[in-house]
Amino acid sequence: MSTLFEMLVKGGPVMIPLGGLSIATVACSLERGLFWLGVLRGEDKTAHQVLDAGRYDWDKAREIAEKSQHLAIARFMLAPLKLNRPSPETFRLAMEAAADREFIQMRKGDKLLETVVGMAPLFGLLGTVTGLIVTFLNLKIGGGANIDTTKAALGIAEALLTTAAGMVVALMALASFRLCVTLQARQMDYFAEIGSELELIYRQVWYEPSLDNYPIVTNGHLQGAIDSQLVEQLATLIHQIARKN
Repeated sequence: MSTLFEMLVKGGPVMIPLGGLSIATVACSLERGLFWLGVLRGEDKTAHQVLDAGRYDWDKAREIAEKSQHLAIARFMLAPLKLNRPSPETFRLAMEAAADREFIQMRKGDKLLETVVGMAPLFGLLGTVTGLIVTFLNLKIGGGANIDTTKAALGIAEALLTTAAGMVVALMALASFRLCVTLQARQMDYFAEIGSELELIYRQVWYEPSLDNYPIVTNGHLQGAIDSQLVEQLATLIHQIARKN
């Protein structure tokens, strides 16, 4: 601990903002690590439980998703599940809106890490430049006295501490940022896969079969297949009315 404090002192005033950036990077990395641990833990099991239940009991699938709302995938799947007989377009729109909300949470901290990656090396370079200026001013070249090269070399070495510190902080932030971006891309692909499978189940098992018994009227036109018994009853009724007239 004392060695770290000595390095901070030797690095000069520029080490103060570098220390702040390093603390922010570590705090953000830990927060993001806990967040992603909660997102990934058990999501695949829950997603497949919802999909399996959705093939036989839509209400059961909704109950499973409601019980697992601490998981991002469950909140994503619950959005269309809680709708009442939506059209495929409405079903997909609900999933897209839920995915957007989840991705906003997943991108938290990205701007901070990007800022640290850009600023830390610049602070390090600034500390080195100012340190070298102070070192050369203290050499007193041409004053008639012997120049102590050992002290000069030590001063230059201390000035370079800020560059090393800036690079270390930037590398830490970059590693954390790239890991977060990789996990985000993975989740986007996973959400798309699960969403497509859920929509396919809804279309094939629940929506399209219901059109056989419940024709939909849009702009005065019947959509879907009309029950053959309904057609026969309508024809019989028209025939009876014609006979009475």
